[in-house]
This record gives sequence, structure tokens and C-alpha cells, in this order.
Amino acid sequence: MDITTKPEYWDSAIAHLIRRDRILKKLIPKHPDIWLTTRGNPFITLARSIVGQQISVKAAESVWQRLLLVCGKKPTPASVQKVGIEKLREAGLSMRKAEYVLDLSAHFTDKLVHPAKWAKMEDEEVIAELTAIRGIGRWTAEMFLIFNLQRPDVLPLDDVGLLNAISLHYFSGEPVSRFEAREVSQAWQPWRTVATWYLWRSLDPVPVEY
Repeated sequence: MDITTKPEYWDSAIAHLIRRDRILKKLIPKHPDIWLTTRGNPFITLARSIVGQQISVKAAESVWQRLLLVCGKKPTPASVQKVGIEKLREAGLSMRKAEYVLDLSAHFTDKLVHPAKWAKMEDEEVIAELTAIRGIGRWTAEMFLIFNLQRPDVLPLDDVGLLNAISLHYFSGEPVSRFEAREVSQAWQPWRTVATWYLWRSLDPVPVEY
């Protein structure tokens, strides 16, 4: 998969959001030549999401690069299992995250997840399959829907960055509740992924890669 390819819905989504939301009308033109991209590899996307949980983007990238040194440039479920928990720990993963990455690899090798079917499954069906894996909660599953499957209408209400951006742009910096965030997002449907992506960009112009 070409990671530079713009999602086919992107321009339609932009037109809708600029028309429906005064904040996004100002934010979107500031980022004219970038859009949501994907690596297209389900296992790597999920492993990176686990590595990045509850740490900064910079710290997550550092740990990931160290993990590549022990698992190879393109980690596979088999290469992760071959490395084992001690080597994962030496790469900088906590014990819990090392266990989670190993559990993820086992789900793939034992065919307990079905990546070939995800493209045709509903968002909530994919989330249900993913959250059966240790260490993958709803936020990680939603990041997968966004960054790997490029689903157009995901609203990750557990994402701190999204809530911070909504607070900054819509509530003058006051804390926002999930209910308030959902209210704001109603105008974005059916393109809540795209709105979320531009709000992330307003806080950090460099896109995260999963």
C-alpha cells in the first residue's frame, strides 16, 4: 500500500467540514499538503499502538526504534515470539507491554484474529475482535480503525489530544467532557476521523505514524 495515497473520501470530507464548522474552516487550510496515511500492516500498526500507550510520541518512537533492532526492520508475529520477553524488555518495553506485544503476536499466529476480513466488517465488530487481545482497549482499537483501515467516521473520545484540541478551539481552554466533545462532533458526521486528524494537527503539525 502506498502510504502517500490520499484517502478517496478526503476531499469530500474537507468540503463538508469547512462548510459545517467555523473552527475547521480556519484550521484545514493551514495543512494543505498532508493527509491521513497508513502503513497498511495490521500487526505493526497494533504493536506500535501498544508501545505508544501512555507515553509521549517521542518516547514511543525511541522505544519502537530499539524494538526494531531486536525484531527486524519489519517485525512479524513470528519474529516477536522468537525474540521473547527478555529481549523485548531490553528494548525498553515495560513488563506489561512486553506481555501485551507477545499476546498480540500469539493472536495472529494462532489465527484468533482475522485481518483479511476486517475491511468488510463494521467498526464495532473490528473493535470487539481487537479488544479481546490483552493490552488493546477501545482507544487502541479506534487508532487502528483510523490509521490502518482509514475508517472515515471514528470519534476517539478517550484520546487526550482530541479532547485538548476541542478544549482549546471550542471552549477557550476550559476542560471538556466526553458529552461536550460528542456534541461538538455532531456537525462533523460522517467525517469525524478527518475532523479529529486536523484537530490533532493543530496541536502537533507532524503526523504520528502507526
